[in-house]
Amino acid sequence: MADVLDVDLVILGAGSGNSLIVPEMDGWRIAIIERDLFGGTCMNRGCIPSKMLIYAADVADTIRHASKYGVHATFDGADWPAIRDRVFNRIDPIAEGGRQYRHSLDNVVVFEGDARFVAERTLEVNGVQVRGDQVVIAAGARPFIPEVPGLTDGPFHTSDTVMRIDRLPEHLIVLGGGFIAAELGYVFHALGSKVTMINRGNLLLRAEDHDISARFTELAPDLFDDVVLGAAIDRVVHREGGVTVHLRNASGERAIEGDVLLVATGRRANGDQLDGPAAGIEVNGDGHVVVDHFGRTSAPGVWALGDVNGRHQLKHMANGEAKVVTHNLLHADDLRRFDTRAAPHAVFTNPQIGAVGLTEDKARMTGRPVSVVIRDYGGAAYGWALEDTTSFVKLIGDPHTRKLLGAHAIGYQASLLIQPLVQAIAVSTPVSTLARGPYWIHPALTEVVENALLALDVDLPDNAPL
Repeated sequence: MADVLDVDLVILGAGSGNSLIVPEMDGWRIAIIERDLFGGTCMNRGCIPSKMLIYAADVADTIRHASKYGVHATFDGADWPAIRDRVFNRIDPIAEGGRQYRHSLDNVVVFEGDARFVAERTLEVNGVQVRGDQVVIAAGARPFIPEVPGLTDGPFHTSDTVMRIDRLPEHLIVLGGGFIAAELGYVFHALGSKVTMINRGNLLLRAEDHDISARFTELAPDLFDDVVLGAAIDRVVHREGGVTVHLRNASGERAIEGDVLLVATGRRANGDQLDGPAAGIEVNGDGHVVVDHFGRTSAPGVWALGDVNGRHQLKHMANGEAKVVTHNLLHADDLRRFDTRAAPHAVFTNPQIGAVGLTEDKARMTGRPVSVVIRDYGGAAYGWALEDTTSFVKLIGDPHTRKLLGAHAIGYQASLLIQPLVQAIAVSTPVSTLARGPYWIHPALTEVVENALLALDVDLPDNAPL
């Protein structure tokens, strides 16, 4: 029988879960279980390294297109190892520093390995059973690998591995059309690789508002070397020095050869790898650990936060949930709920995308009347400076409350441009107050947002209550 270690708190996952430990827990005995690097997906193979790579890609892309501003510049190529090492020489020491710090604490014991539930609030890891008065599952998610004949017969990359490769691909084939595919496809294309995007659907970024998705799909042939939509992949053939993807779509059958294959078809929660039912923990068919509004699972004393619970796959939301769970661990008689306000997100491809709240389709599905306006970057002075003819801000308003239901932007710095609208929805600011109350700096790009708000304010009925 395995040895048993009894503790006050078990934390499964050292991403956002690592932030659960606060000074009020100095007297607690805590166990942290992590099978990979400290810092989780965001730090090691997600948001942070990808955005550092994207900044380098943005620099290369700016050089490549400088001539439209009358600037003569040439892009002579990218030193991929130097770009990669700039990223991970900063990230890896931080992850290792977090690991060493947790090992150094007298009240914390760290287990590095895979864990499975074996009984109520009890996990087994490295031959030891760890039982906690309370358990927090923050085990994250992993790349989803589709069932494609031949795919797993040879090497391929996911977002977990492709950012650390040793050389820039000559021809990168990307399977997928979501945000991971769009971001990483952009990185390698901007830095000099030939990139072919292969997507099952006829739209890229189809989780976005339909106008955003349609515009990005329209621009995609200019962003990548080849875009294949509506594709059914028949098989993948691995060969010496590369891979061939055999597919068919409305245009017929094709065989696409490349030297590197990136599978970016989504992510799956890790809840299905934990044997949760052995501890009375409900896990649904998508691998999500089911939680209530307080973060509690179906098993008393067990909580779940972040990607593994299926509410969001966003680091800022996981961090928010971690704060709630920390409070609830310490205050059983004063539980706080997870934030149910609209979760903002951004896609850091080129053009960027920022969004918060309902898409137009989802707003109309509620059955309520909605008002919709779109304003182009090109309608503002900074848009003229950018020579921008394709970017826009889209707002969706409720005629009865005269408040925003959703906001979406595609274009330069959309991730920043969306922030005042995130705040407006979060604090329920009326459109008229936001449009006409504050000064909007001229000629900043935020005038596009101002113009959209003013148009929406006019579009909303005068007799609607404020």
